[in-house]
Amino acid sequence: MGWLAVVGSGVFHGVNPAMGWLFATALGLQRGNRKALAAALPPLALGHAVSIFAVTSSALVLGLALHAASLKIGAGVVLLGWAAYHLRYGHRHRVRVGMTAGAAGLALWSAATATVHGAGLMLVPALMPICGAAAKAGLAGTLGPAALVTVVHTLVASATSAAIAFAAYEYLGLSMLRRGWINFDWIWSGALALTGAALLALA
Repeated sequence: MGWLAVVGSGVFHGVNPAMGWLFATALGLQRGNRKALAAALPPLALGHAVSIFAVTSSALVLGLALHAASLKIGAGVVLLGWAAYHLRYGHRHRVRVGMTAGAAGLALWSAATATVHGAGLMLVPALMPICGAAAKAGLAGTLGPAALVTVVHTLVASATSAAIAFAAYEYLGLSMLRRGWINFDWIWSGALALTGAALLALA
């Protein structure tokens, strides 16, 4: 169940335009070639991975020091608070970067955006079974599981983002996306809140 959640969250994050595919599509359309779009994807994936790893490794370290129920309650409260914040202020506090940003700028933007959106927090429930296994190995055993979760999640998210970005570039265009794409802020906030509520219910 834990790994299914890791993969599922990867798809969900990849679909969200705020995680980078819309930016990559815009770069490709602005510069008039697919290479610009393709070149934007690796740094976006790297930034996302850095943010996810920071959260997952921190959660695993906390799992060594806290009782499982305490960790679930704490994470649940944080997720509910983050959901409320994102719903109320998320649209005002977006991370900005220019269309001339290089690879480093894209990676930094991606890491900051994923962190502000609480992307890594959604993976906390999937980490619970891994926390128990990592606790037996001690602190030295936490980085491996965190890295593996990060790699699997990021690969799925990046593949999803790439597929949507190229489809949007080839068939939709930005004008269609502005008019027809769903508002993901409500869905994202709902997912954060649902994850937090589930953790509290299971504590």
